[in-house]
Amino acid sequence: MTSAPAPVRIVRFDRVERALHWTNALLFCDLLLTGLVLYGFPGTGWVGNRLVVKDLHVYAGYALPWPVLLAILAPAGRQVRDDIRRFARWTDDDRRWWRRSTRSTAAIGKFNPGQKLNAVFTGACIMVMATTGIVMRFPSVFADRWRTGADFTHRWFAIALLCTITGHILMSITRPEAMRGILTGRVRASWARHEHPRWAAEVDPNGSEAIRDPS
Repeated sequence: MTSAPAPVRIVRFDRVERALHWTNALLFCDLLLTGLVLYGFPGTGWVGNRLVVKDLHVYAGYALPWPVLLAILAPAGRQVRDDIRRFARWTDDDRRWWRRSTRSTAAIGKFNPGQKLNAVFTGACIMVMATTGIVMRFPSVFADRWRTGADFTHRWFAIALLCTITGHILMSITRPEAMRGILTGRVRASWARHEHPRWAAEVDPNGSEAIRDPS
């Protein structure tokens, strides 16, 4: 009895991208959980030693931008740089994707428009949260109105980020092949042709990029 051939898989994320994703995920989890404690979110009253919690929050905030910067600047970060260019480019297919009536005709690239917006928003949050966090960390340096504005902005961006990350996790759970891509780096070629046909056309069956055309 002949066994079925193994499915063809193609590379979606390299090691640098996966390391960046999971490093950021751990830092975001630290920041969100410690932030909930510091702001007295219901159910966090049992957590003691708020000074340690504050230090964990602050140092994770200091660390957050560095994995992104290192991945961008590192020679091994070519695919990270390529994907950032993909986030910045919008095509007619992306616009068709937003409408249910035309979504089936859209030839999506490596990322769909929702994923692009999520990546751009997360990157913006890193900058906003870091800037407002610095203002809050050194209150004697800044005027009262700056500290008040920084605290307000920090809180609301944190809430928006919490909602975004929760949605991202739920979407990942319902799309196991996409989750496989960020865990192992590879996805089924058949899945790629169905979900991201334009990107699938750029890569060969062995997983090496045939055309480096950010889309």
